[in-house]
Amino acid sequence: MKDCEFSDNKVLHSWHNNAEEWVKVIDREAIPSRKLITDQAIVETILAHSPTSVLDIGCGEGWLSRRLSAEGIEVWGIDGVADLICEARRRGQERQHFHTLSYEELDPQAFENKFDLMACNFSLIGERSTNVVFKNACSLLNPQGYLLVQTLHPLISCEAENYQDGWRPGSWEGIEGNFQETAPWYFRTVSSWVHLFIEHGLELTTLREPINPTSGKPASLILAGQFRL
Repeated sequence: MKDCEFSDNKVLHSWHNNAEEWVKVIDREAIPSRKLITDQAIVETILAHSPTSVLDIGCGEGWLSRRLSAEGIEVWGIDGVADLICEARRRGQERQHFHTLSYEELDPQAFENKFDLMACNFSLIGERSTNVVFKNACSLLNPQGYLLVQTLHPLISCEAENYQDGWRPGSWEGIEGNFQETAPWYFRTVSSWVHLFIEHGLELTTLREPINPTSGKPASLILAGQFRL
């Protein structure tokens, strides 16, 4: 398919339609790689940076926010899907604040404070929206703060396609659920992810490749960049 058939708006539209089913999937722990590897990997990486405040971007139903608040961290969660934010609020605990906010609306005026760390856990799916997050990162972070991203590992998720940036069709394959339309996603190479940090004034400090013990291959790619004055 051609890039023109995909867009950030189509990504958001799909998630609006699949929000309820997604919550059921998370509750059932129906994604083996998350249960086995990637959930714990993102939590461990965040805690290793010792933040007191975190902005959970694309927080969904709020599982990561709840895990972090249990560690005594003040967490703000945002998502462009109102149904997911409603669920996050319903399950919320102390030290958690949830807001329906699209990535395009992400700017310093949207919050009363800045953050020690911004976490994007498999939530940077689009093209323009991802660029907006990186563009605003330094203005949302405290000095010495971090932007942390976990994403599909490009070498694994590329599959038979050419290893170059571009839109790809989405799939719910391997996830049991009554999903509707799939969300397209914007593929980036490892070097493109690294360039995003450098281009927006973030010094890359972490590059992890959590390994799936069953396949012996990377389950994800985790990168962190620091805002240094």
